[in-house]
Amino acid sequence: MAEMKTCKRIAFLTLGAAIMAFNINTFVHAGSLIPGGFTGITLLVQECARRFWGAAIPFSAVIVILNAVPAFISFRYIGRWFTIYSCLVIVLSGLLTDFMPPMFIEVIKVHDTLLSAVFGGILSALATSLCLHAGATSGGTDFIAIFISEKYQRDAWNYILAGNCVVLVFAGALFDLNTALYSIIFQFTTTMGLNAFYKGYQQMTLFVVTSRPDEVYSLIRDQTNHAATAFTGQGYYEKSRRVMLYSVVSAPEVRTLVPGIKAVDPGAFINVIKTDQLGGRFYRRPKD
Repeated sequence: MAEMKTCKRIAFLTLGAAIMAFNINTFVHAGSLIPGGFTGITLLVQECARRFWGAAIPFSAVIVILNAVPAFISFRYIGRWFTIYSCLVIVLSGLLTDFMPPMFIEVIKVHDTLLSAVFGGILSALATSLCLHAGATSGGTDFIAIFISEKYQRDAWNYILAGNCVVLVFAGALFDLNTALYSIIFQFTTTMGLNAFYKGYQQMTLFVVTSRPDEVYSLIRDQTNHAATAFTGQGYYEKSRRVMLYSVVSAPEVRTLVPGIKAVDPGAFINVIKTDQLGGRFYRRPKD
């Protein structure tokens, strides 16, 4: 079972790395885009070296060097295997970007920069979400986003978007403003796509009005390792005693938790609300 899980994990990461490399070699290059994060910085370094010194620097070499410090932070504060698998994605995507066969690159021939920005952003979000679902990341600013999410219990992707926009402003000042603006569209699409594809770092608030609070609480505790707070009141429709359980869980846990609550108490009234900011203790399953 463990071997099967590892194989599935590696397969997802390999697919994610391949999509990243394919995206860079097709949509990103077709639109002359500068993605955010360390990928964008790497492409900027390559372009500067080509324009000012006439040198061709391998993508893989630059991306590995840039990720050295974030990977160390991740190894120390997030998780050992999480970081090792993330490093596998970084190296694999870098090598595939440098050595991807032309037959794959020539499949996409887009001459519209806006189309390149939008569909390239979608592919970027898909690749990153595959890595996150497999318990790893694509490296760079993703390490930083996950560290912030783990430490401060906040969804950090929008902050990363803001930081990436700063990088793109420098790219626009150095090269071309149109390229920078289209690249912001690329990064915005990536961020919105990632928020849609992956919800692991989002929290949801549960309000459950139930006549079987002990059983419902036991379900929440056993499935999520989260606690709950009970408020006692009266249901005016049936003029009977009701208890409202208040709890905050991670977004992926809601998919199994809500049907479980309905099975325990078919008459339960459940309200699920997205939590934008959370203070206090909140349990997160540790990274491996």
